[in-house]
Amino acid sequence: MHKITSHLLAAIVLLTGISVAAAQEVKRGIEQVTGDVYRFQNRFHYAIFVVTDAGIVVTDPINADAVKWLKAELAKRFNKPVTHMILSHHHGDHATGGEEWGSIEVVAHENTKKHVAAGKVQTAMPTTTFADKHTLSVGNKTFELTYLGVGHGDDLIAMVVRPENVAFVVDAVSPKRLPWRDFPNTDIDGMINQIKMIESLEFDVLAPGHSVIGTKKDATDVRVYIEELKAGVKDALAAGKSVEDIIASDLASNYKDWAGYDSLRELNIRGMARWLKESGQAK
Repeated sequence: MHKITSHLLAAIVLLTGISVAAAQEVKRGIEQVTGDVYRFQNRFHYAIFVVTDAGIVVTDPINADAVKWLKAELAKRFNKPVTHMILSHHHGDHATGGEEWGSIEVVAHENTKKHVAAGKVQTAMPTTTFADKHTLSVGNKTFELTYLGVGHGDDLIAMVVRPENVAFVVDAVSPKRLPWRDFPNTDIDGMINQIKMIESLEFDVLAPGHSVIGTKKDATDVRVYIEELKAGVKDALAAGKSVEDIIASDLASNYKDWAGYDSLRELNIRGMARWLKESGQAK
């Protein structure tokens, strides 16, 4: 009996240790961007929230557990209700779990509502939608929402908060980091146009859904990287090079200091080659 009890206790300790370690892996935190604009981190994803004199406006929920954590933190730090949630787009790694906020106004692009209604993501149903542009005033803050067109998805928007002049942009631009993997489910020419749209907006600070806080120049730098990668892969394919040849070349080597260079460069090249062929721009 003693041996069985000892083994049982050891198993409990082991399982408890594993669960604690798993919980510790979820890195969460809040930092002030500027003024009343704050950035919330959940592992490798970021969203912002804005404290107004009429309540708190949150953005992408990320997931249900992230919302529960943030809700508790906001209750401790600010004596204000959460009144609005603005969704950047419907992709599950950003939009999941919004129902945890309860009964609040949910603002999103009209295509986002269609995706939620179709069950592509489990989140709160948008209550206010728009097609191209929408301006929302909450207390002493103004939120300018702009649809970015088809590229990374078909419902991505950018948000600029005034008077802080902070832009919240997800996935299309990640400052000083290579784009995600092999450009999955992305019209790359459309993504370039999305970034150009971002560049046309007036803002000082870029708060992305991934990577570090930056400026408008970072959006331009990401666009230039994608355009250079496209031109380099296209020219190499036209010259009879294989994808493996392109990977073995020094293409994009001037971006070695960007995050994800070692892990994402090869995937970026493969994805670009695949998209060029699928779009008929290369053989």
